[in-house]
Amino acid sequence: MGSLSELLAKEGFVRDNFNRKKVRFNRTVAAPDHDSISLPIYICRDRKSIDVPKHKKSSSVVSSKGRLSSASRRSDEPAIDEVATKAVISILSGYAGKYLKDKDFRDSLRNKCQSCLVRRSNGLSDNGVFANMELGIESIEKLIDNPGTIKELKMKALRNSIGFLTIVAALNSKESRHGTTCGTPNSHLSACAQLYLSIVYKLEKNDRISARHALQVFVDSPQLARTHLLPDLWEHFFLPHLLHIKIWYHKQIDNLSDDCSKDQEEQINNLSKIYEDHMDMGTIQFALYYKEWLKTGGQPPATLPSVALPSISLLSSSSSRRRRSSSFGNFLHRAVFGAPIEKQASMESDYGAMEQKEEEEELCLDDYDTNQQKIVQSTLSDLRSSSSKPDYTRFLPCQTLQTESRFTRSSSIASSSSDLTRAISSITTSENLPECETAIRVITKSWLDDQLIEKQLSHPSVIEGMLEVLFASTNEEILELVISLLTELVSKNPANGKIILTLDPRLEGFTELMRNSSLFLKASILLHFVKPEAKQMISTEWIPLVLRVLEFGDQTQQLFSVRCSPQIAAYYFLDRLLTGFDEDRNLENGRQVIAIGGLSLLLRRMTNGDDVEKCKAVSVIYWCIQADGRCRHYLADNLNPELILALLVRGKEVDGKFCNEIVFSLLVELICLHRFEQRTKLFNKLLKGLDCLNTMQILLVSLQKATQEKRPLIATIMLQLDLFMGDPLKSSVYREEAIDAITEALDCQICNENVQEQTAKALLILGGRYAYTGTPEAENWILKEAGYDESLEGGFHGRYFIVQGSKHLNEDDEIDHWQRKAAMALWISGGEKLIRAIGESIGYGIPCLARASLVTVAWMSKFVHTVGDGDVLQSAALSTLIRKLIDSLNRDNTIEERVLASFSLLALSKSSGFMFEISEDEKMAMVVHLRNISKVTWTAKRLASVITGSPSRRHSGV
Repeated sequence: MGSLSELLAKEGFVRDNFNRKKVRFNRTVAAPDHDSISLPIYICRDRKSIDVPKHKKSSSVVSSKGRLSSASRRSDEPAIDEVATKAVISILSGYAGKYLKDKDFRDSLRNKCQSCLVRRSNGLSDNGVFANMELGIESIEKLIDNPGTIKELKMKALRNSIGFLTIVAALNSKESRHGTTCGTPNSHLSACAQLYLSIVYKLEKNDRISARHALQVFVDSPQLARTHLLPDLWEHFFLPHLLHIKIWYHKQIDNLSDDCSKDQEEQINNLSKIYEDHMDMGTIQFALYYKEWLKTGGQPPATLPSVALPSISLLSSSSSRRRRSSSFGNFLHRAVFGAPIEKQASMESDYGAMEQKEEEEELCLDDYDTNQQKIVQSTLSDLRSSSSKPDYTRFLPCQTLQTESRFTRSSSIASSSSDLTRAISSITTSENLPECETAIRVITKSWLDDQLIEKQLSHPSVIEGMLEVLFASTNEEILELVISLLTELVSKNPANGKIILTLDPRLEGFTELMRNSSLFLKASILLHFVKPEAKQMISTEWIPLVLRVLEFGDQTQQLFSVRCSPQIAAYYFLDRLLTGFDEDRNLENGRQVIAIGGLSLLLRRMTNGDDVEKCKAVSVIYWCIQADGRCRHYLADNLNPELILALLVRGKEVDGKFCNEIVFSLLVELICLHRFEQRTKLFNKLLKGLDCLNTMQILLVSLQKATQEKRPLIATIMLQLDLFMGDPLKSSVYREEAIDAITEALDCQICNENVQEQTAKALLILGGRYAYTGTPEAENWILKEAGYDESLEGGFHGRYFIVQGSKHLNEDDEIDHWQRKAAMALWISGGEKLIRAIGESIGYGIPCLARASLVTVAWMSKFVHTVGDGDVLQSAALSTLIRKLIDSLNRDNTIEERVLASFSLLALSKSSGFMFEISEDEKMAMVVHLRNISKVTWTAKRLASVITGSPSRRHSGV
């Protein structure tokens, strides 16, 4: 879940002028024009004549020539209010969208609601309220669990859900909102109903209405919503508006903790109640505000809610500090909309008049202690002024005339050098930029002479001052000195990195530094040592900025005593950007890497880099395939398999993990190619081996060393390569080892869920048919062969034929021939042991493994006639498998699983003679089950006729 400013950044409105401190450096010169990022020019392209711009050190006197910001508004961009509205809708409806994608989240939300829907008074009538709520939830869950539902039925179910839930939501009327139903507060019932109504409208793709219902949850029962139902959404969306109340509350608690009076506990209880009441009141006000915004369209309401601090003083007598009264709503309105609103009289009188000097001192202290407030300063007013040079001093805590005394009170900085003392004083108190730049030179000289001053420089106020200079100065010599100093400090003490992240929590200042064509490599190293999290890298600029570092970061950079490769930093950032967000944002970033040519750059880095870099590049490429599976075709043609095999042989350990794991994950993705001709070329390249090493031997050793989870996937690769170069009737040691590994992984009694999931994936890959995105398609192919089409309301197509042209027919023939070879190898080499294991996994495996086993049996049975009268067809193992297939015809299974079972049983009935082994009662039960699916697959009708036309043999111990 992102903030409003994050979503605005997604839409292309990247902040270039954000709120910082009020006091700025006094300077008359304008900033020079840093080179802005132009994505198509040099990112991820062959350099040719383009090279890294030479480093130029500027003098302390800079030109007054202005510039037009790269973030200037383009004529084709949407209006700010329109984008802001879209961002608000995306945040709120996105939470409902998570419900559709995440089963664990669905279960969690249902449990939360059920805990609120407990009848506390069983003797009273509920007028069907609880039943309506339960029916509404069940209807939604069924739609999500069965995404293939016919459109008309889906719409009818949605309408029914809305009807059920609306009845419950009506309990929030003026007459009943404060009442109860069977002892359960009506406000709780209504809030739960509104939450599921939000999900229903998300299913209907009506995001605006979905967002309004999500807001209504916080109106109906703010306490329940923010603490129990939707705490994450409240923290991301509402808390920034109410952060001043939370800060005030914790300060009051701190003061009371020093008070040993008898009524301390009572005071704390009263304070907590006041705090909770104000949080509820503020939550309702802002929920109604945003709800009205979405109702009126793109224009926000004229009046922003103003939530005052509680009018209460619970400070301990020992405390000498006063607390200020503030309308945080007024501040937020000025930040967001640029237009002041009148102060309310009630807020002016909360604490009475305060001396100006004390108020300014308090503002500085609060600002320094509560940097988290800056998350609400990333606002629309900044975007409206995006054409001007960003002032990177405004986001730092204010430095007023009282700063020197604060610095004296809170720090123990001492130096034997009077020059250093004056420099530190200047960097922390002065408002004159040239004076601070001179101080940086003095500090640098002292650091190079004696690094024992580390403790003095590691004070938050000193780091704050240096960072302020870094984001305000235009002298590249000074910028490089500051970057080097900060890198040294962070490398020696990671806590200093946390201070930097506190001061620039959204990395706006670092984003500007990364745009600088002379300093972006050194800036990337500093940021790498700072170790930002993904949530702080929200700008859409980060992908091209990081790829530029990867492109030009060949040379190790020296920052005083720190030596580091910028490419190490680039891979760290890419890992955060591709894995550190929620799934949707991770995939979006992966697609952006592909779109701007990142894959070609990564392939070049794999060729030129060492094993560590190769492994990191493999990881990034793997996540790119997860984002857009179509890129695997480009990779299959351009990736040198020798590089992959070399990594497998050397078994390098990177970041505590063996490189082999991610390499095999990539290799599995690469072989899932849609076109068989391309698959053949890849197999040929893989089988060439590495120098004198045989590829199959490399895979065999890797299989023997692999973890239990990786074994089935490695076995799948080895089996496919063995089949590609060998005769399906002639077994080999590689084939035997691969099939044994798959058989062991099918044992549900000893394999955990993770192993079973990987085994299911391995079986589907063995099917040999893939979509263009790489998704296994064996199941869809079998279902179409069986005449099943989920888009039909009834009936079937008959047999499925491809009539797309000779080229496609030849391609399909090749895949059909491949499947025949694979089926023969599994029937013959796998034998009874494999068949028994597949049967057991159908009956006892986790759902995805049971389904994959059904699919595997289906395409194997299609070619069972090629085996002849082998022993396996007369074995007890096959009888066990057939029993599991008969059980799968039961109505408890999905329609697709029953079709797959009927397809397999029909094929096996022609070769195994199992019909003679089942009783009349079992036959009749089968016929009943088959009639239930006879309208969707011809196999059911054909199998039913085979059953009724065949004689039976009574079971008598034979």
